[in-house]
Amino acid sequence: MSTLLGRSAVPVSRIGLGTAPLGNLYREVPDADALATIDQAWARGIRFFDTAPHYGLGLSERRLGVALSGRPRAQYTISTKIGRLLVPDPAGAHRRDDEAGFDVPADHRRVWDFSADGVRRSLEDSLERLGLDRIDLVLIHDPDDHWAEAAGQAYPALHDLRAQGVIGAIGAGMNQAAMLARFVTETDVDAVLVAGRWTLLDQSAADELLPACARRGVSVLAAGVFNSGLLATDDPPADATYDYQPARAEVRERAVAIGAVCRRHGVALPAAAIAFAGARPEVASVVLGARTAAEVATNTAAAAVPVPGDLWTELAEEGLIRPDVLP
Repeated sequence: MSTLLGRSAVPVSRIGLGTAPLGNLYREVPDADALATIDQAWARGIRFFDTAPHYGLGLSERRLGVALSGRPRAQYTISTKIGRLLVPDPAGAHRRDDEAGFDVPADHRRVWDFSADGVRRSLEDSLERLGLDRIDLVLIHDPDDHWAEAAGQAYPALHDLRAQGVIGAIGAGMNQAAMLARFVTETDVDAVLVAGRWTLLDQSAADELLPACARRGVSVLAAGVFNSGLLATDDPPADATYDYQPARAEVRERAVAIGAVCRRHGVALPAAAIAFAGARPEVASVVLGARTAAEVATNTAAAAVPVPGDLWTELAEEGLIRPDVLP
């Protein structure tokens, strides 16, 4: 089953594959494992793949392009991002890309660029790495400190490229909800990708972003629904991460309490996390990152688990989720 993004003709599957892990996020993923991960996603019915130049200095895009090269182009949707240009840096080839957390040679450096020229250069480079002649969805990536340039230059450039039919849909992708709400209300985007702000542990996207998307007919791509790990297992371990940092004790305790309620209803915590994120009508796809075929199989199986409505009611009654956001 697929949903069209906003008013565009670009479809996305209800579950998408996030490919930051395939850019060697935190640790190396062998090429064969990366390809097997994408193959498993395809076999499980995933037809929406999200990537970015940032992910492994282009490695994620290259691997995705190779893995999908034999697939019918009309049967899948790819989103990539603009905002960080990759500039060759031969002097860095001897060290790893530690600053951004990717286990790849630092033979390029990222340069923030939300200019119109930067948009075009970034897209040309992404098309080459992906081996494609078009990109379905382009997202303005992490413009937290660059609103003026992103809204005043990158967005108009993407708007023009969409009008020309060069790209299918446009939007923004961030780890915060407030600025995404500005994009929804002040521009004509098709979709927003919100990471970690619409989850069982953080419902801040419901303050402004989701209502704005409902009013404007903008689709939401829900990412980071496990909050980088804390909700990814049925029993959150003591060393679990929350938003890419060690989880504070009180946050982990809340996740454990949510998991206990889930078990009383016969639902695993990761399955509830996926179902909660996807239950709002504004959400077109839940984007789940994976680094192995086994993780894809686990995630898609969890996504198929039916969740009883009284689970959400009990979570609200226990003060574990906001009562105004019940699915």
